[in-house]
Amino acid sequence: MDFVLSGVAACGACLFTNPLEVVKTRMQLQGELRSRGTYQIYYRNVFHAFYTIGKVDGLAGLQKGLVPGLVYQFFMNGVRLGSYAIIDSSGYIHTNGRVSAVKTTVAGAVAGVVGAVMGSPIYLVKTHLQSQSTSSIAVGHQYKHQGMIHALAAIYREHGILGLWRGSSAAVPRVSVGSAAQLSTFSSSKELVIDLQVFRKDSWLVALSAGMISSVVVVLAMTPFDVVSTRLYNQPVDHAGKGQLYKGFVDCFSKTLRKEGLTGLYKGLGASYFRLGPHTILSLFFWDELRKLYKQCR
Repeated sequence: MDFVLSGVAACGACLFTNPLEVVKTRMQLQGELRSRGTYQIYYRNVFHAFYTIGKVDGLAGLQKGLVPGLVYQFFMNGVRLGSYAIIDSSGYIHTNGRVSAVKTTVAGAVAGVVGAVMGSPIYLVKTHLQSQSTSSIAVGHQYKHQGMIHALAAIYREHGILGLWRGSSAAVPRVSVGSAAQLSTFSSSKELVIDLQVFRKDSWLVALSAGMISSVVVVLAMTPFDVVSTRLYNQPVDHAGKGQLYKGFVDCFSKTLRKEGLTGLYKGLGASYFRLGPHTILSLFFWDELRKLYKQCR
């Protein structure tokens, strides 16, 4: 039940934040082809990107990749948060009745690795679909998938089962770092808010406040890994399934840093916060409240 509740909570958050995921993906991809002479800037900031995509691709363009987004959130966060909930229930993350920062970080990272490996094929498809756009505002490589099932079948047919896990070398550190930062700060922040007696211990405002604190830390820790992950997932590949722009995580990280500077690794930071911030807050809030409701109904 922990896995189901976690997946449902993440899907609830995804419904609200998917348009911002589309904006974030487009902003992270623009500029990567500078060396090929096709460097173009279509999106000046998150608000301009949101307006431009809505104007050119329509409102449906802002919800591209929603189906794989929901599937990804259910399975990845279902496994990640569900695993963490089981670890939490076992008492592992507590020392002398208090939350241990080191143990929550380790537990969050381990849960993140499991979730990242499970969800990588769906995240690959989601990135491809969200980057697809009208040619006048297209950034990054453009795949021609007609939907999630078509994309999965096309990738499997051309590159085999391992092709579905292309880009997972970036997904694992991205999700594990984000998961460790998110769950450790969420658990610690909840305990802090309760200790300060800002709200009643059983108040929904405790989880909401902790989620808001956690969201800032998550975005700062996760954005460089997210940029690299997006670019690895979306890069064109040859007949053997090898990336034509980057060899792997380290190569992509170093090329982005060398050609675009530190700001390149934080490209789309505003969009990342507008997406990851609300998603972190909502998913952790829904997750905490659903767990409390389930315990009351047992």
